Amino acid sequence: MLASFCRKEGEGNTAIYHCSIKIIKRSQGRSAVAAAAYRSGQKLTNEWDGITHDYTKKGGVVYSEILLPAHAPPSLSNRSTLWNSVEKAEKSRNAQLAREIEIALPMELDRQEQIHLVRAYVRDTFVASGMCADFSIHDKGDGNPHAHIMLTLRPLKENGEWGAKCRKEYDLDGHGRRIRLPGGGFKSHRVNTTDWNDPGKAEAWRAAWAEYANRALEQKQLPQRIDHRSYARQGIQKVPTVHMGVAATQMEHRGLPTEKGAVNREIAAQNRLLKEIKARITRLYNWTKKQAAQSEEKRSVWEQLQQAQAAAKPTTRYGKVKALKESAALFNFLQENGISSMPELYAKVTAMQTEYYTLRGEIAAIGRQTDDLKTRLSMWKQYSENRAFRQRLTALKPRAREKFQDAHSAELILYDAAARYLDGLKASGEQSTPKEWRAETERLTARERALYQQMKAMRADIQAVEKIRKTADELARSEKHRDREQEPER
Repeated sequence: MLASFCRKEGEGNTAIYHCSIKIIKRSQGRSAVAAAAYRSGQKLTNEWDGITHDYTKKGGVVYSEILLPAHAPPSLSNRSTLWNSVEKAEKSRNAQLAREIEIALPMELDRQEQIHLVRAYVRDTFVASGMCADFSIHDKGDGNPHAHIMLTLRPLKENGEWGAKCRKEYDLDGHGRRIRLPGGGFKSHRVNTTDWNDPGKAEAWRAAWAEYANRALEQKQLPQRIDHRSYARQGIQKVPTVHMGVAATQMEHRGLPTEKGAVNREIAAQNRLLKEIKARITRLYNWTKKQAAQSEEKRSVWEQLQQAQAAAKPTTRYGKVKALKESAALFNFLQENGISSMPELYAKVTAMQTEYYTLRGEIAAIGRQTDDLKTRLSMWKQYSENRAFRQRLTALKPRAREKFQDAHSAELILYDAAARYLDGLKASGEQSTPKEWRAETERLTARERALYQQMKAMRADIQAVEKIRKTADELARSEKHRDREQEPER
């Protein structure tokens, strides 16, 4: 399967995270030898079908290396020998040949550090488990250094031969006896000989990459870090920005606004708003809660404000006018909200806090719905744009098909992934069309913007309570100072 790309554009000290996992299958017209030739930029002949794959003129391959388990024959350190032995071990035309992992490399590291990082990750995560690994680092100087890691799927036996991917186990009844079938045989099931295909392995490998990359960044005393989890799983209450891409990034750096740049600026502003409102309300909530708990306080909030104003005694005309305006505004706020005491002010702030979390919850729900719709639209676009490549491949003869596969492997992978996704939607009963998805996306986006406007409108009440707090704090300081002055000298 084609795992989704997970990219996080650096916000603060967050570096880019990208890790995709897919299987190279013969049923898709692919071969392990062809993939290895392309990744390493070499000329290799597939002995299984006799086709030679020459990628010696391919640019951007800056490093390649093969890592083997300790018991592997030294001959497998030769790329042609390794992958041809894999091809020969697979007899069926729909065989799974290799697993490929693609990872984005931290640009903050130099080339030797990148090589050391990938080697350590591959050695400890895959080779130590018994896999043979072939990795290549690509860098075209476009700001996207990355590594392709090809991994064997069969366990390698101590004698250097490839073992079976799975074995047959007989089902047993309650007495430990084989269960006989009506046809005369025994009921059985297949069991994988390794845990490499376990559902949790992909997640563990992705997490391991984040751990190794962060360790390398830390050792170099760099602040950047990557995280394989989504913002939601990290507990971060913000919307992730969209991936800019090299072209858009370069245009933005030249001062030329882009659509993706505008989207990211809006998202950044929304995230700042969420953070700001939460911080201000939290401070006011804690303060009003403390004030409301002081039962000895007899004065009303308005009395405290008047007393503080009298104590301030502005000397200039401007100061007096400003004080009167502020007092009038605060009085209106208290009157409109029916507030005369600190417990009532605490109740108001509690309601504001509830409103904030209600709005944020709806915004988060809309975000999840919108992300789902955007995924559907993206997959539909991916399907439509690459469908012609799959149709062309199907119409070609076998020998021409291999060459076409090599030239358009990316487009074919994207098409197949999109087709599987859309077929899954159809199988689940999905009836909506891309047109309806777009309409619903627009409706949700409009609702989301309205919610953010409601969030912005909360600033007026927050500011009023903040002024009340400031006035109360000034009064408390004034009374404390006066008490000290009235204390008799000893």
